[in-house]
Amino acid sequence: MCAAPTGSECLLTYGAVVITGASSGIGEEFVKAITAQNPQAKFFNLSRSSPDDTLTAGQLEHCQADLSNAAGQEAAISAVETWLDGTGQAGGILLINNSGFGSFGFFPEPSLERSLQMIDLNVRAPVAITSRLLSHMKARGGAVINISSTAAFQPTPFFAVYGGTKAFLMNWSLGLWRELRDTNVHVLCVCPGPTNTNFFRVAGFAKAPVSEKMQQTSAQVVQETLRALAARRPLVVCGWSNKLAVMISSRIPRVLVTMLTYATLKKLQACPGSKSPAPSAADPLSPKPALSQFSRK
Repeated sequence: MCAAPTGSECLLTYGAVVITGASSGIGEEFVKAITAQNPQAKFFNLSRSSPDDTLTAGQLEHCQADLSNAAGQEAAISAVETWLDGTGQAGGILLINNSGFGSFGFFPEPSLERSLQMIDLNVRAPVAITSRLLSHMKARGGAVINISSTAAFQPTPFFAVYGGTKAFLMNWSLGLWRELRDTNVHVLCVCPGPTNTNFFRVAGFAKAPVSEKMQQTSAQVVQETLRALAARRPLVVCGWSNKLAVMISSRIPRVLVTMLTYATLKKLQACPGSKSPAPSAADPLSPKPALSQFSRK
């Protein structure tokens, strides 16, 4: 699937796009970019918060879903399968596993419960959703985009659980890519570095500890991702500085990398507001009503 020579032609092969976390950040940019190149594509979004009503011209279904626990994942996947069976949309299926969050501090801070929710959202949800939709994608053709992180390439003290989830996601994605290489389903793992989204606020920072000059925008990450998808690459590290950092760290013994990363991230403890905040409206784990039937947006 998607052997087209250009990004635009590649995206035209997908009639249905299933995405998690399209209400903001990278997920929202995916919807905008794909809609601009394929106005006929239909979207199904899984997230707690609803995307902006103006995001698509009536082409997006929103399922209010809590993917941080098994019950919420099962309900959300059932809703996706119902949508795929009823949409009547021709073409391949593009699955974008985008939702995820991190938290900063000595493990198990801020709480064991939050760490387990992180594992469920960052790891279990992509595995569960991909597993259940794989037969649909094999029948129609399609692709899976998994949003990992440059944190996947080295241990990350103070972000230990987060880094572990992203390392799993990268290695699982690459293994799955090779298993499916001879089918009509492609798998792409995306590893952004610091990105101008809500990530740092959710992780517990009142202000991002990385200057905006050192961050990519969500649009930049999405454009690199779509180019990599069109080229059928299995892995993309976004941003030249992140590519350089990954290349350097891969040549240093892992224990030494861990020590260097610890020294770097320990400085973040001095950042104002580096304690994990109480959940807020933009927090992917903030209290919201229970899962409801999906509604048209």
